[in-house]
Amino acid sequence: MQNKSIEVGRYLVSSWASPHADGSFTASVSIRSGHGMATTDRIMRFTPRFASRRAAMRYAAAEGRVWAHSH
Repeated sequence: MQNKSIEVGRYLVSSWASPHADGSFTASVSIRSGHGMATTDRIMRFTPRFASRRAAMRYAAAEGRVWAHSH
């Protein structure tokens, strides 16, 4: 399940959560910049496990925004 993408400056930040067999979720975020052949997509996968998909996605989106604001 992917969250709605948000624009942060020149970056497009998209978060998602991956389920695990134990019912927990792992957070990931995509940070995309550029257009066409010059597109760069950074993928970050985080180690904390979350009890809900929503919590994982919120964490990933927050981390993505922090990264985008600092670059």
